[in-house]
Amino acid sequence: MEKTFNLNTDVKIQLGTFYVEVWGCQMNVYDGGRIKDLLTAAGFTKVDRPKDADVVLLVTCAVRAKAEDKVFNQIAAWRHTGDIDEHTIIALGGCVGTELAEKILELDKSVNIVFGPRTIHRLPQMIGQFSATHEPVVDVTADEIEKFDYLPESGPVGPSAFVTIMEGCSNKCTYCIVPYTRGEEESRRVQDILDECVNHISNGVKEIHLLGQNVNSYHGLNEDGSICNFSSLLYEVAAIPGVERIRFTTSNPMDFTDDIIEAVKNLDVISDQIHVPIQAGSDRILEAMHRRYTAKKYIELTQKLRAARPTVHISSDFIVGFPGETAEDFEETMRVVNEVKFDQSFSFVYSKRPGTPAAELPDDTPKEVKMERLYRLQNRLEELAREYTQAFIGTTQRCLVEGTSRKDENELKSRASSGRIVVFKGPTSLVGQMVDVKITSVVAHTLKGELVNG
Repeated sequence: MEKTFNLNTDVKIQLGTFYVEVWGCQMNVYDGGRIKDLLTAAGFTKVDRPKDADVVLLVTCAVRAKAEDKVFNQIAAWRHTGDIDEHTIIALGGCVGTELAEKILELDKSVNIVFGPRTIHRLPQMIGQFSATHEPVVDVTADEIEKFDYLPESGPVGPSAFVTIMEGCSNKCTYCIVPYTRGEEESRRVQDILDECVNHISNGVKEIHLLGQNVNSYHGLNEDGSICNFSSLLYEVAAIPGVERIRFTTSNPMDFTDDIIEAVKNLDVISDQIHVPIQAGSDRILEAMHRRYTAKKYIELTQKLRAARPTVHISSDFIVGFPGETAEDFEETMRVVNEVKFDQSFSFVYSKRPGTPAAELPDDTPKEVKMERLYRLQNRLEELAREYTQAFIGTTQRCLVEGTSRKDENELKSRASSGRIVVFKGPTSLVGQMVDVKITSVVAHTLKGELVNG
């Protein structure tokens, strides 16, 4: 039976069911959550599996080709298993929507709607348009932060909530497609961010996770028209009653200024886990990436952070095999790794993205050499992470209880300030609360412990 979806999103009638699946970064996760809020407010009902959905929405990234492949493979798999059929409306978006636009319709003819990160607020209208015309809809262009003026208040999300404070990026790193998919950097107004945080706190959230492609270059407007920088925003969010922890992602080293480090020192609610992507340890490669800092400057930054917050856990991102990377360049990366001693970091082999300056660079390093370097780097990062994990034994950690453990329903799953998962026995009434847990043992990178004063 065909459904015709009403274009008027102010009329709260039952329009159909929807299912959302997300791949990629935290900003995609945020957008996926806001899509759920938006469609629910428009009169749709969220379901937990694609088989029950009239509309299936997929949000994915464009940073690496692997993410694009996954989403098309997922559509094919659902079609094969009967989870979607010719009556299912399929909407595909995120950064990949802006990157490929109409080309998506050629790559997979079952896709009906293509949207971008800037146009998620128009999805009810897009769904209505396709339902009425049965013609594919491609809408990927809008002002950077226009969507925030049209999205409804967030619904309950659990004890931790993502809050996007800015859209886009203006750094133009030579390997990155994000400036071309999410647009130039633009910051949200301070009051809009604070209002969103307050709404989350009223729904039981204890931890606010601030998001931006380059979060520490935030420069939003105060109510009086003055500019608020990122460190000032941290103090504003920390002052909201009920905020018990703040995380932020992702920080560019060149914008991690002394006033932000001072905020990390002064605000106990800021998480011990600070993510600062370095990408490479060779100055020559960093210059080719257009990262605009040196390995020495990066190391100095980490030293300042540790002086300000001795309990800090610094994680990072690494790209192995960037075009032109020599054995000597890679050794420079390993030298920085061994000097900084990163915790739980991410590393990938360079992925060529058409349309970026790096895609035009000669790349003569054999894949097997790149993979050997990646494995060596990952092994060292894993060794360091294990050392940090073992050092938690005997300590007491302040943890946010997120729910029950997947492996044992009699245990609760929580997250420490360092970002580590901590499991312990306790009543489910603690879910959503901050508790103290004494760490007694380690399983892989998961900490096990006992509730203090439970």
